[in-house]
Amino acid sequence: MPNCRWILAALALLGCSSQKTARELRVCSDPNNLPFSNQKGEGLENHLAQLIARELQANVRYTWWPQRRGFIRNTLSADSCDVIMGIPPGAPGVLTTRPYYRSSYVFVSRRDRHLDIHSFDDPALKQLKIGVQLVGDDYQNTPPVHALSRRGIVGNLEGYSVYGDYSQANPPARIIDAVVARAVDIAIAWGPLAGYFARHSKTALDIVPVSPAVDPPGLRFAFDISLAVRPRDHVLKQELDSILDQRRAGIDSLLREFGVPVVPSSVDSAAPPPSRS
Repeated sequence: MPNCRWILAALALLGCSSQKTARELRVCSDPNNLPFSNQKGEGLENHLAQLIARELQANVRYTWWPQRRGFIRNTLSADSCDVIMGIPPGAPGVLTTRPYYRSSYVFVSRRDRHLDIHSFDDPALKQLKIGVQLVGDDYQNTPPVHALSRRGIVGNLEGYSVYGDYSQANPPARIIDAVVARAVDIAIAWGPLAGYFARHSKTALDIVPVSPAVDPPGLRFAFDISLAVRPRDHVLKQELDSILDQRRAGIDSLLREFGVPVVPSSVDSAAPPPSRS
């Protein structure tokens, strides 16, 4: 009679050798950057990564790194992960998919103020304290700051860094908190950020896309957002493009769930929105 222990051991080895190693979707992500991502998996891009992973029959594995200067160099370019979940098309050093949404800067104000401001040309802006977003360690101006400066509106601006105090939860939310607390009368913020935190605010806020959509000769306020892979990863890029097409309805549902103000696609983006670096 064959040795029972030997047979069981052999069967166990055969069983292990027949199992396929699960594919991984290795995502480069910020651990503290709602509404886009956080380490608890609560962000829009976390949910999108799970949707894509299901289509690929893969498991999501994150490389966490703050999305500021050096993010791409320390994540995607370092081969520690394979996909960035939100970046403008044509960003340098990466290969981008087709866009999966397009959003705009928006005016954010308390509903009980009844400001009803839709345009940079509204004369009321000269009398209001305006919160604006600044980018980078050198506090670069975002497109709305340039638009206001062109109109001579500079002395009543209050700057809020997109990076913020990283020791706090959701540092980009401080500009929306300032509107709620009446520290500013109105803010001009990147739409997905404003829409998400307005939806979670106990104070009713009005969110209005800025106008005009383009300030001549070419200052843009609306931007497409895509996924990004390394320049050599054409096969993965094609897989992601296919999923973005096939799961369009599911992605649109996610955008609505997170309060993203989506605007129609028209001209190509020329610069990144403030929440990406």
